[in-house]
Amino acid sequence: MVVVIVIVVVVVVILGGGVLAFNGLVRRRNRTQEAWSEIDVELKRRHDLIPNLVETVKGYAAHEQGTFEAVTAARAGAISAGATGDPAKIAPAENMLSQSLRSLFAVAENYPQLRAVESFLQLQEQLTATEDKLEYARRYYNTSARDFNISLQTFPRNLIAGPFGFHAVGFFQTDEAERAVPEVSFASPSVPPATRTATASGVPSPTDAESAGPRQ
Repeated sequence: MVVVIVIVVVVVVILGGGVLAFNGLVRRRNRTQEAWSEIDVELKRRHDLIPNLVETVKGYAAHEQGTFEAVTAARAGAISAGATGDPAKIAPAENMLSQSLRSLFAVAENYPQLRAVESFLQLQEQLTATEDKLEYARRYYNTSARDFNISLQTFPRNLIAGPFGFHAVGFFQTDEAERAVPEVSFASPSVPPATRTATASGVPSPTDAESAGPRQ
């Protein structure tokens, strides 16, 4: 009788541990999926902003066709990679898109007229905000993915992970330097104030006086 009770207790403990381990894996997997959904939302918002940004810049730099085509192609590649749901494929495509965007902003910097275009400034601000949210979502996802993957490898969860269809997930790695939206500066080189004042008043600057030398 005692043996039966011991067996029953052992079976109950094992089943209870298995249930707790299973529920823990489910919670971590759901958290990881939720974190990825946040990344997906920000990526789609990013993709939606790009066409309007390209069209705005194109209105002032129509001859920069190569840059516009590169951005459009990179965006199409990022959308195609996003459809797979695989971080290992999405991250490189998004990095390529980030590089093309940097080229686009480099083109925009050559056209000071754009500083008066409110739509361009708003798009730049929205894209910057989206990149900030995307970076936060990426870190949250990677943390959740790390915790989930560790739980798959620890005992006793590793005994039930495979049979119940739990698999490790990939990290979403990006080049943080490429992610940053460059600030477009329309400032032109300025003449030092002292030189401007001297020139405007008709008085030669000290440098001019020295270069002229003494008069004979």
